[in-house]
Amino acid sequence: MLRRSRRIPAAGLAYLLTAAVASSAMASGPDEFADVAVSSGTRAGPGTAATRVIAHRGASRYAPENTLAAVDAAHRRGFIWVENDVQRSKDGRLVVLHDTTLRRTTDAARVFPGRAPWRVGDFTAAELARLDAGSWFGKRFKGERVPTLADFLRRLDHNGQRLLLEIKAPEKYPGIEAQVLRELRAMGWLDRAHVRSRLVVQSFCVMCVKTVHELAPQVRTGILGAPDVRKLARYARFADQINPRASALSSRWLAAVHRLRGPHGRPLEVYAWDVAKNTTARSVRARGVEGVIE
Repeated sequence: MLRRSRRIPAAGLAYLLTAAVASSAMASGPDEFADVAVSSGTRAGPGTAATRVIAHRGASRYAPENTLAAVDAAHRRGFIWVENDVQRSKDGRLVVLHDTTLRRTTDAARVFPGRAPWRVGDFTAAELARLDAGSWFGKRFKGERVPTLADFLRRLDHNGQRLLLEIKAPEKYPGIEAQVLRELRAMGWLDRAHVRSRLVVQSFCVMCVKTVHELAPQVRTGILGAPDVRKLARYARFADQINPRASALSSRWLAAVHRLRGPHGRPLEVYAWDVAKNTTARSVRARGVEGVIE
């Protein structure tokens, strides 16, 4: 996901966490893909019309993004859903990082000074494991490491959390869709319990999302961005969610999304992100989105 330019005040976030969606497109009652919504530690039952709040890269306000510390910080604050980004190391290991280079969130420039521009895919998993992925955020996180996807999944399972997983820059990592699914299967994340209510795979790459659906049609998927309404019916064949930047939302576009059903027979959902930049949490909630990635 793209980086936020500023933060929502704590009071605004608290309001978002405790609010229910005024006009949800989700049908009520239990179903195969029932979810549990989180609102500041208060849980709504399956089928309720509450806005899900997904911890963006973990609780990235309180801990370095996409680390196990961020997962635990989200857990302590009552977030059931966590969003992360997955890429691939030079030797084929799946690792959790947002940027396609290491400079912003690790000490790669110091540890490997001669290897600019420090692209993730140019480093082996062992080299990535040497990096400090926490000190940039705060001294108390010194020594926090870049987790593998397997590490991340284990921690989510331990905490009882759920995952909105973004396949990052798939054009840089041919075949990553199948590899991610193999890893999810090996870690037990493609069993019925996880697929029903604990996993969504998303990407900005439409063909990547289509590939995931074709390889594992039981898995819920999401397309990041706000595609033209003329493309939505085609995308609904393989995507359960359309997840735009909050500033791209309009009543017409949202209504067009909600008129369609995804590959699992449910109305398409909308998870908005980058809420703080050009709008407010309250206005996004009032429009009837099913989730906010924050």
